[in-house]
Amino acid sequence: MSGRRFDVAPGGQLNGSLCMPGDKSVSHRAIMFAGLAEGTSRITGFLESADCLATLSAFEAMGVTHHLDGAVRVIEGRGLKGLTPPEAALDLGNSGTSMRLLCGIMAGQAFDSTLTGDASLSRRPMQRVIEPLSRMGAVIASADGGRSPLHISGGRRLSSIEYTAPVASAQIKSCVLLAGLYAHGTTRVHEPGVSRDHTERMLAGFGVNVERQGPSVSVAGGQQLMATDVSVPADLSSAAFFLVGAAISPGSDLVLEAVGINPTRRGVIDVLQAMQADIRLENERQAAGEPVADIHIRGGGLQATDIGGDLVELAIDECPALFIAAACAQGVSRVTGAGELRVKECDRLAVMAEGLHRLGVNCQETEDGIVIHGRPTGAAFTGGAIASHEDHRIAMAFAMAALRADAPISIDDCDYVATSFPNFVALAEQAGLRIRVTEAEG
Repeated sequence: MSGRRFDVAPGGQLNGSLCMPGDKSVSHRAIMFAGLAEGTSRITGFLESADCLATLSAFEAMGVTHHLDGAVRVIEGRGLKGLTPPEAALDLGNSGTSMRLLCGIMAGQAFDSTLTGDASLSRRPMQRVIEPLSRMGAVIASADGGRSPLHISGGRRLSSIEYTAPVASAQIKSCVLLAGLYAHGTTRVHEPGVSRDHTERMLAGFGVNVERQGPSVSVAGGQQLMATDVSVPADLSSAAFFLVGAAISPGSDLVLEAVGINPTRRGVIDVLQAMQADIRLENERQAAGEPVADIHIRGGGLQATDIGGDLVELAIDECPALFIAAACAQGVSRVTGAGELRVKECDRLAVMAEGLHRLGVNCQETEDGIVIHGRPTGAAFTGGAIASHEDHRIAMAFAMAALRADAPISIDDCDYVATSFPNFVALAEQAGLRIRVTEAEG
């Protein structure tokens, strides 16, 4: 164990009005598309997290210049074919989004490139993007099992493809569509379910004609991106921890301002509503093509629910937080079809089940999900020490569990929270979570 540890005192409520950090998925794409565009783009609300800064650094290494104008990121685009060869491998840290989307972009470049990352990222599967890109004519060498580092040969002529993705994944879809901009003809992706549509929305904002028909989306090659201004909404995945924290702690009354409520990723809201949480969307509006709202949530009794089908994909990143909510609900909650959680920063099904058991929760891990028996009154959790397995969402989920614990909860290896939510602790303290950060001894 090393790095920062969260020590969270039991009990309390979350109250007040908070501004969540910018949406991570939108921030990644804003940098990428601005870098590939013709002209100058201005990005407001960019998430200054380790993951998003890794994307920014990668484009800087390929000749994209940028500067800060107050709180606005100003990006000087190089055009679709204007990137220059980096002097070294592009280190993407812990960011799977950066690596998978960049695969599609780099496959269309005239120069060779290497994509690498930290130990956690190097364990994550990349064959799911290598396979369709190879069918388009890309040449990509990988480590054993289709894992990074990835060596992408430049100067390859890409051909369009009609691709049926094996799983609903915004990263696979986005990777193939971005490669399609460099391909001859029209590239089309079919998905077996619903995935996030940030790429389609933002490409359209940058002037690209994107055609959507049901579960299929297509782009014609050779289209140019034109610079535009992007206003990044607050991140619903970050907000999820506070929504769950408020929902499980009686007496909480919390407003989260200007949060993105894109219909392809609002699953956490839908699940909490199904659990009969006191949650309302207020002041609904549009920001840079994305729907946003102020989310008002009050603590109260939750009811168990089943989570499966498309709803799992719509809430896949928020599942760790939702498992905490399920542990506080009346009845038995069942999650199915969530096998994708096993190939995130860690095996989130196994790690969440391990942590819940450690805190006294009756739960059973299944092949593609989990069954959680809730404790609706009193303390839902005992205290204890939790291993985060260097996963930011595991750490933040168990921090919120302390609101319904009967003793302190400590969570190790919390440095990775900075990959998505660098000011989590400050906002949690502001809202009322009694959290303390300590430096763990080696």
